[in-house]
Amino acid sequence: MKAIINVRIYDYQNYIENGYVLFDDKIVEAGPMSKFKNDGYQVIDGKGQLLLPNFVCNHAHIYSIFARGLALPFDPHNFLEILEQMWWKIDAKIDNEITYYSGICAGKEFIENGVTTIIDHHASGTDIIKSLTMLKKSLVDVLGLRAILCFETSDRYLTCKCIKENMSFMNKYRTDHVAGLFGMHASMTLSNKTLASIAKQLGDNPIHIHVAESVMDEEDSLKKYGVTIMERMEKYGLINPNSLIVHGVDISDKELDIVSKHGAYMVVNTTSNMNNAVGLPNVKNYLKHNVKVLVGNDGLSSNMANEYNNVYYTAHLKTESPTGLGLGEVLDMINNSYDYVSRILNIKLGRIQKGYEADFMLLPYQPFTKMDNSNAFGHLFFGVYPALKPNDVYASGKCLLKNRQIVSKKAKALFNKSLEESERLWTRVKEE
Repeated sequence: MKAIINVRIYDYQNYIENGYVLFDDKIVEAGPMSKFKNDGYQVIDGKGQLLLPNFVCNHAHIYSIFARGLALPFDPHNFLEILEQMWWKIDAKIDNEITYYSGICAGKEFIENGVTTIIDHHASGTDIIKSLTMLKKSLVDVLGLRAILCFETSDRYLTCKCIKENMSFMNKYRTDHVAGLFGMHASMTLSNKTLASIAKQLGDNPIHIHVAESVMDEEDSLKKYGVTIMERMEKYGLINPNSLIVHGVDISDKELDIVSKHGAYMVVNTTSNMNNAVGLPNVKNYLKHNVKVLVGNDGLSSNMANEYNNVYYTAHLKTESPTGLGLGEVLDMINNSYDYVSRILNIKLGRIQKGYEADFMLLPYQPFTKMDNSNAFGHLFFGVYPALKPNDVYASGKCLLKNRQIVSKKAKALFNKSLEESERLWTRVKEE
């Protein structure tokens, strides 16, 4: 049993100015230092640091980690051309070995940013079968993270293999560390035949799909099928509870009502949306339609604190109002992520309380003004998030990051192979 003492504890609900946490794989107790009794525990002095629950990344593309520094002919004029000139060239050449090492490298950066649960949307055209197992091996088995994984089914690949990979992974892995969703790329790369094939096998499993990331996706659905994307998905019975509807930059009010009706979630990725120049999601409008909102990184920065900052500021820009989105609504998004993962993995995540998973980080912060339960999130959002770098990160009670260094010796040995694997991918892409 371990105890971290002399820490400021905040779990997005309660704040303790000077407290302790007693834990093994789960939190045994937490409270003010006045109640701490050392019964021979391994004691770690937090020295006044903040102790926070770790972040969840609700939509990632881990395979994209090896795109950094890759120079390709690139002159896109719309979103589809971005996919054609870059991402589809890259993911088509990814095999299981590259998938494994992308998980090692991306997982390292997530840990360094206090993210220990990742919901990933994977693509690898060279190897589809067993690709999710390879990702699970790197993220969960080696690095000790939690992962909810899927393969993005698309008519760009052999859809029978995509469907098989999703279904086999979901049926095989349902633990407190790993589970599966059914992945789908986007409406514009999914034929009616493919949707019908998915519907036959999906059952009550949630889907994870890009929707209206660009207006081109909506226009494609209306032109080919005469309905909006969400109407099309509903027609095939694909929107199960806990489904993740990602982006939604150009989603309509009617479609938001469909999302809400079926108990699905919208996952926004505003940093990526700005990068791709596709517009910004109207988050405030999602909330008006009683849709719960989650936040992802879409394969960009592993710093989820930065993503929450960007959601807040871009919502003000979108609504042209400095009160277009409140801190309380951002707080709801963070808590939504804990609730969602807790339900999928059948755990209790996101609180520093008895019975919850011991997934938390320690980071330095010296407040210049009074910090208490009424304003702790404001301190975090404006004082900590813009440059968040944890000193220590724990998951399931195990220390994954100590003094800003990855603890796992096995992981450290694997990082060196990343240069070789990335070069192999780049050579494949450039030879096409």
